Amino acid sequence: MIVQIYAFTDPEQAVAAAEMGVDQIGFVAGHYGEKVPGELSFDAARRLVEALPRTAKAVALTMSTQVDEILRMAEAVGPDFVHVSTDPFDVGLEAMAELRKRLPPSVKLMKAIPVGGQESLQMAIDFAAVSDVLLLDTKVAGMPGVGVTGRTHDWAISRQIVAVVSIPVILAGGLSPNNVAEAIRLVQPWGVDSNTATNIPGDLEKKDMARVQAFVRAARGAVHA
Repeated sequence: MIVQIYAFTDPEQAVAAAEMGVDQIGFVAGHYGEKVPGELSFDAARRLVEALPRTAKAVALTMSTQVDEILRMAEAVGPDFVHVSTDPFDVGLEAMAELRKRLPPSVKLMKAIPVGGQESLQMAIDFAAVSDVLLLDTKVAGMPGVGVTGRTHDWAISRQIVAVVSIPVILAGGLSPNNVAEAIRLVQPWGVDSNTATNIPGDLEKKDMARVQAFVRAARGAVHA
């Protein structure tokens, strides 16, 4: 079970999380027109990547809708994963295929899929053909992109997606130390992701390391159980 945590801004906290067993360290790489919590400049994101131990993978979230700009970010930051978290068709199937073709083979392409009704199933199938990993998250009207809502979605649909696509799937959306074990049991994803539930309450840019550790333990415990 892969454990992924967003959104780190402090390299020291990112390293501490990796030492606690977080497999994939997420962060927002770039500054965007609509404020996204935890945004880092490309230089700051690069410093965070370079601080990580080899045991952890760096996951750079982008809200850009331009292929060339996403590629420029990947070159400047040097992540292991590029996570496209815009509204799905702002970076559509053709753009995702182009990104996958032009990114270095060592960099994996992750696509955020909003889980709503049954239409999410077909969307996931379509984007799985042009992605290396899918991240299933919650979309809330009025918020930019997919995710960072602190809300769960219909895990039954997520389970259907896991069952039909042939690439790894990370489950996100309102996961916490209290519900991640049940989510793993029901959905059986490749990985789980937490953002808001592992922050310091009321602070969208600082992680609560005790909560991070509790999330890791709960996820690992669910697998062993």
